[in-house]
Amino acid sequence: MAQHTSGGANGSEIIPSVPFTQLVDAGQSLLDQAETLLMTLFRTWNLYQVAIAVGLFAIAHILRMVFGPRVREWMASRENWPKWRMRILVVIHQRLRAIFYVGLIWAAYGIMREITWPSRSYLLGIIATLALAWLLIVFVTRLIKSQFLRKMVRWVAWTYVTLDVLGLLGVATRWLDSAGFSIGDFRFSLLLVVQAFIIIGALVAIARFATTTTASKIRSNEDISPSMQVLIVKALQIGLYGAAFFVGVKAIGIDLTGLAVLSGAIGVGLGFGLQKVVSNLVSGVIILLDKSIKPGDVISLGETFGWINSLGARYVSVVTRDGKEYLIPNEDLITGQVVNWSHSNDFVRLDIFFGTSYGDNPHEVRKLAIAAAGGVDRVLSTRPTVCHIVGFGDSSVDYILRFWISDPTGGLTNIRGNVFLALWDTFAENGISIPFPQREVKVLNGGKHDLGVPD
Repeated sequence: MAQHTSGGANGSEIIPSVPFTQLVDAGQSLLDQAETLLMTLFRTWNLYQVAIAVGLFAIAHILRMVFGPRVREWMASRENWPKWRMRILVVIHQRLRAIFYVGLIWAAYGIMREITWPSRSYLLGIIATLALAWLLIVFVTRLIKSQFLRKMVRWVAWTYVTLDVLGLLGVATRWLDSAGFSIGDFRFSLLLVVQAFIIIGALVAIARFATTTTASKIRSNEDISPSMQVLIVKALQIGLYGAAFFVGVKAIGIDLTGLAVLSGAIGVGLGFGLQKVVSNLVSGVIILLDKSIKPGDVISLGETFGWINSLGARYVSVVTRDGKEYLIPNEDLITGQVVNWSHSNDFVRLDIFFGTSYGDNPHEVRKLAIAAAGGVDRVLSTRPTVCHIVGFGDSSVDYILRFWISDPTGGLTNIRGNVFLALWDTFAENGISIPFPQREVKVLNGGKHDLGVPD
């Protein structure tokens, strides 16, 4: 028994440390039961049962080696099956040995129950129960998409089932509860940590499943605009995950009124150090509500030109034509000037400038330019292409050619280049010349004396 002393007038007073004593007692009880369980394994009929279980596992392994390749070939011939059915077959193929073993061990247990005393098949019953429970846990946890969360839930479930089947769950619970300390009326122990992990983890998994399922339905609803879809999904995630956390905390016995001080501290922190973060969060909500931009829109912000990939709580992801992804804070989109090329519709008008020689007929040039632009892919024929004279330059007649496209996400520079190439080919075929500035230098009399150059 752990002890500590407290000084007094007449000497020292011995006060037992009750929590530590409970921890030692619970640990000793757990060890005693484990030792008893191990000792029973060395009895003659128990050794026979262990040998039978090991032999059946070897048989299951051989069956897996024989039937595994055949099952794989059969799966390969079912390429037209739905994906969900193929996933089930893959899981079954991966756990084929365990499935064979569960079938064999339960068959052996049933036969032993019929031909001999129940005590001589008791250990086989425990092994069969554990094998079946572990296999069912594997199949159930496959519904969890996160690999890390799936492994954590699987190991916790395996541990719980094993302790329960072996009759050690009560002792383990008392041992975990004894490893802790009290703060006022609240007791913190390892048992509380385990309960919190299990309860909150299960609630978060349920919230994640509900969020994923609902989000996929919301995104497939064409009646809801993309910006409202993002807003609804974000609000749903915050609400479900927040509810999972608070319900889980309440379920394990933590008083939520104690969080009032924490919320006040968070408010002070927001006031002093998180202005930008809060500003971006509020700006993100405003962007989603006023529908100024949405996923898929083509925008220009400063020197950045691209289409919006996603809307986040803090930033907007903009992907450019060269593959770069810019994460632009929401506040910049609210306070700065943004050019949305596809806000109300996807139609975009582009202008290009060119010049021809003064010897070319401008009426003919305009017709040829319009025809050349109309023959380029992506240039719309439903909206007329126009060409106008904008000035008489030093060496050319200057024109502007205006045409429309409906897919700005496909790029602007490339379509301008294609139209310029079409103009070049059309002008070359029809004898239209594109002049360039020329300068002539004349030297009068060609003499040095006339230029004032000394001998």
